[in-house]
Amino acid sequence: MSIESLEQEDIILEDNQLVCILTNEIKKVKAQELNLQSVILMLNEEYGFDLADMARDYSILFTDPESGKQRKQKIDLVIFEKSKPHQQEYIIRICIVQDDKVKENDKQKGVRAALENAMAAVESCEFGLWANGSSYHYLQKEDDAMGFDFEFVDLSDFPGEGESLDDIDRADRSSSKKPANDSLMKVFKRSHDYIYGNEGRKKDAFWQLLNLIFCKLYDEKRKFMFSDESFRRKFWVGVKEQNTEDGRRAVAKRIKGIFEELKRDEIFSEVFDGNEAIGLTDKGIAFIAAELSKYSFLDASVDVKGMAYETIVSNTLKQEAGQFFTPRNIIKAMVEMMQPTENDRILDPACGSGGFLVMVLDHVRRQIASQLYPNLSGPLLSEKFNSKEVNERVKKYAENSIFGFDFDPDLKKAARMNMVMAGDGHANIFHVNSLAYPNWEHPEEIEKIQSAIEKSLLTLKDVKEGHKNDARGKFDLVFTNPPFGAKVKVEPEIAKQYFLSKYSDAPEVLFIEACYDYLKPGGKMAIVLPDGILGNPNTFPVREWILDKFKILASVDLAVEAFLPQVGVQASLLFLQKKTELERQLSQERGEDYAVFMAVAEKLGKDRRGNPIYMRDDDGSEILFDFETQYVIRKRDGSLDLKTRKEKLRLLDDDLPKICSAFLESIQEKK
Repeated sequence: MSIESLEQEDIILEDNQLVCILTNEIKKVKAQELNLQSVILMLNEEYGFDLADMARDYSILFTDPESGKQRKQKIDLVIFEKSKPHQQEYIIRICIVQDDKVKENDKQKGVRAALENAMAAVESCEFGLWANGSSYHYLQKEDDAMGFDFEFVDLSDFPGEGESLDDIDRADRSSSKKPANDSLMKVFKRSHDYIYGNEGRKKDAFWQLLNLIFCKLYDEKRKFMFSDESFRRKFWVGVKEQNTEDGRRAVAKRIKGIFEELKRDEIFSEVFDGNEAIGLTDKGIAFIAAELSKYSFLDASVDVKGMAYETIVSNTLKQEAGQFFTPRNIIKAMVEMMQPTENDRILDPACGSGGFLVMVLDHVRRQIASQLYPNLSGPLLSEKFNSKEVNERVKKYAENSIFGFDFDPDLKKAARMNMVMAGDGHANIFHVNSLAYPNWEHPEEIEKIQSAIEKSLLTLKDVKEGHKNDARGKFDLVFTNPPFGAKVKVEPEIAKQYFLSKYSDAPEVLFIEACYDYLKPGGKMAIVLPDGILGNPNTFPVREWILDKFKILASVDLAVEAFLPQVGVQASLLFLQKKTELERQLSQERGEDYAVFMAVAEKLGKDRRGNPIYMRDDDGSEILFDFETQYVIRKRDGSLDLKTRKEKLRLLDDDLPKICSAFLESIQEKK
């Protein structure tokens, strides 16, 4: 999807208001309204229904069977046959949208009471959707055996524009829908909640869901081994397959078969010990598989996948480990300011769930796609991000050049999963204490790291800088947000390996020196650091050491909201370049005089509670912008249809994109 700004619109929005994407009317922000906006976007971008063929709050007429009188029912959203008048006889989809508190079995607003009655009243409507934000129910209306009445059949999905039920029920369908807006996030959350609440797997719901996500990704990657004509999906659920015990059993057998197959796969086997199993019931597997199979994970943007993945991970691993995510806008700014390329070897020595590594991979993927398809742009170029040609180069880049270390073995697995979702799966992610390396009590993991480094050096025909047989002195770029705070302790035996331990044993200080060791001479690093290192009098020797060893490229102060509501810490982004030995000597002899890019990010697009903050005018009212949004619909024959919709959008009040642009401009001016 590509968005091009047109101009600012002089509309004043209160804090509790939004503009409907369908009607441009101002609406109050309520749970039901937010759910409706999400459904409109989903049906437009994923299913291909034009906004011009939709209507909200549409009243249908029907005859009350008991009284014989005509009555009205207001429908939240209806879709008409393409380009037909907005009249009841042309309605082809009915959508009932409730707020999250309304249950599907509610006697007045539930699936049967609201959706079935409405579909029965509209002769032309065969398919319907009932949604409350957390549950989605698709129905098909069929004549009963006698032909006098209707019966309603549960579906796992309904057809999009120009599709039939048979079209979405084929195993040879080569790709699923590209998720729009928050669809994938809702699917992940819905799946996790189902496992947690219905399968009795409260302790391992996260890992059970990951197993199924792995199966889906593995099945998507299989298509690169076949032509489009010969490919057959294994991870799919027939639209009515969940409705019978035999159908659910068949789905479970397919999915479990995929899982056993992927555990033997060269790439995927690196994540598993080999004794893992899918422990859900047949019904649970069929439900989750039906949810996941709607979407193409590989085709989804890194932002969509990242947000969806973090939604689940942040509620499990991160809370258990007492850790927190680096916000995506901060990661994105750090990566874009350093501009990694296909020729750079990358390390995050405290990679967590892999946020920096995924962003680097996406950045390089875009570069590769632009090189291979110079005549394409916008969504048509995005469609090539997951092409066979791009994927081959991305895979080679990742397996030779992207490395991640983390002390937590569960986070190693989560990071590997994140990389698989990003479209690779073969980055070099290891369970290791980066501060203790290479003297760590798990020699087998150290050997794996040495082997991966050796392979990378040979493949890239790289000179062995620094220590010949390990990771030190081998990286062009280091990105990291190291663990810091009073609760994080470094063992004295490990701390004493570092020169800076004379001044501080804080992990964030020692990580600066560790990153220096991992970098090549001339290599660059982007690191998140608490402001105490950069400002406290007692850390002055640390700053002297940094000035001696590095050239300072940039320093960006972050607002206190940066890591809230997870943790309150005043932090900065520091961008450094490792001096060569000659540069160090010259600077000591002659002194140094160079410009350092400095900026303050006063606004980061969110408040202290994590709620989004949008751009406002001088009077404090939110500013609306007219946008043209381009998106692509894949037709039944596989061809692409580029579409455009006009909408009024708010923009996050975030200084980081502007700071990033200013930094890159300053570099160009120096050249």
